[in-house]
Amino acid sequence: METVIAIVAAVVGIGIGVGGGFVLRNMMLSRGVDAAKDTAGRVLQHAEEEQKRLILEAKEEAMRTKEDADKEVRDRRREAQSIEDRLANREHGLTTREESLEKRQETLEGREQRTGEHERALDEQKSEVEAIKREQTERLESIAGLTLTEAKDQIATTAEGEMSQELAKRYYTLEQAMLADVDDKAKKVVSLAIQRLASDVVSETTTSIVPLPNDEMKGRLIGREGRNIRAIEAATGVDLIIDDTPEAVTISCFDPIRREVARIALTALIQDGRIHPARVEEAVEKAQSEVDETMRRAGEQAVLDAGVRGLQPDLVKLVGRLHYRYSYGENILQHSVEVSRIAGMLAGEIEADIQTAKAGGLLHDIGKALTHEVEGTHIEIGDEIARRYNLPAAVQAAIAEHHDDARGSAEAFLVAAADAISAARPGSRRDTTELYLKRLEALEDVANSFPGVEKSFAIQAGREVRILVQPDQIDDIAASNLARNVVKKIEENLVYPGQIKVTVVRETRATEVAK
Repeated sequence: METVIAIVAAVVGIGIGVGGGFVLRNMMLSRGVDAAKDTAGRVLQHAEEEQKRLILEAKEEAMRTKEDADKEVRDRRREAQSIEDRLANREHGLTTREESLEKRQETLEGREQRTGEHERALDEQKSEVEAIKREQTERLESIAGLTLTEAKDQIATTAEGEMSQELAKRYYTLEQAMLADVDDKAKKVVSLAIQRLASDVVSETTTSIVPLPNDEMKGRLIGREGRNIRAIEAATGVDLIIDDTPEAVTISCFDPIRREVARIALTALIQDGRIHPARVEEAVEKAQSEVDETMRRAGEQAVLDAGVRGLQPDLVKLVGRLHYRYSYGENILQHSVEVSRIAGMLAGEIEADIQTAKAGGLLHDIGKALTHEVEGTHIEIGDEIARRYNLPAAVQAAIAEHHDDARGSAEAFLVAAADAISAARPGSRRDTTELYLKRLEALEDVANSFPGVEKSFAIQAGREVRILVQPDQIDDIAASNLARNVVKKIEENLVYPGQIKVTVVRETRATEVAK
């Protein structure tokens, strides 16, 4: 019985176990199915959404493609329509032009016909006018007693005289206005340059007098049978004048450098006291070296003061030789530096080449350094020196043209103007009374040589000539011409420093300046 119960219990247990396992398995399967259904639903939903998106994009792309195609079709149609319109217009235009050309041809034919008629009428009228003109000319010739050619000549002569008078008046008026304007501008430029220049007024002079400690020294200078004085003169190239002048010896020589060497050597011999031919040669040689060094330093200082660059050493030494050259009592080296500075200032005022003007001003009288050794004027010698040292063409022109009326450059004109300014300032030059009076008389003689001049006066130390004319012979226009003619004759016949102003006095005054 127990066995049966055990078996039954086992069977029941097995059945319960099998049933429970089945139930558990079904539950697990049911859950898997539900999860699979959920996943499948989500995948299906995503697929549907992606399908809708793709369909929408495809529709949009199709719409854009259609719109582009429609637009291209419309553009093609408009272009085709435009071509058709142009062709139609061209055909219409050709037709219109043909009609217009036909109308123009008809109009031109009509005009040609009318023009021909007018030409024929004009020819007839011209013939009538010519006949009337010949008839009137014959009548005028018979009345006036002149032929047509004679009448034309008479009218031309009368008109020429009237026009000459009128042109002279206009020329005079324009000339006065121009001179007033130019004079004001020139005064402004020159005054601006001069007021910037500071220079000594007192002119330097050379001396050929050597002081002696006593008159006994004269005998020692002469030496036994004159051997010492002959040695001095032979070594220096000067003439030693020993006269009755107390305690002084005069040195005479045309070359200022030789005279300076002799002065230095003679002073050294007098101070040393040992005077004999051998000692003379030593003293002269030493004096020559001292003068050479002085000229070199003077040339370098002049180049530095003038602000000129690029000169060769030999040319600088040649400039230094001007330290011993004088003209009208004015030291040429000082004058050259002054001209260089004035020319540079003038060039700065009118915007010319300042360095060219400075170099031309410094070297404009360089020929005077060799005038005692080389034949020719200082202009010719200076031009040769400029070519020898390969100076710029503009500087050569300034040197060669500073006393010439025709100047080829603005810098040459400025150098000439600066030269005149430097020479004309008060105290720059000295002259003897005899030469001064001769220059004044020459100016007055030139002025008095013209007809219609009553009196003339050279004033302001020969810087101006006042001319009084006879008013019944010289009118205002002739006074202006007289002033120009006097200036021209002064420039041709006289040599003078600076400028001379010519003033003709009548009811009015006409002024010209000889440059």
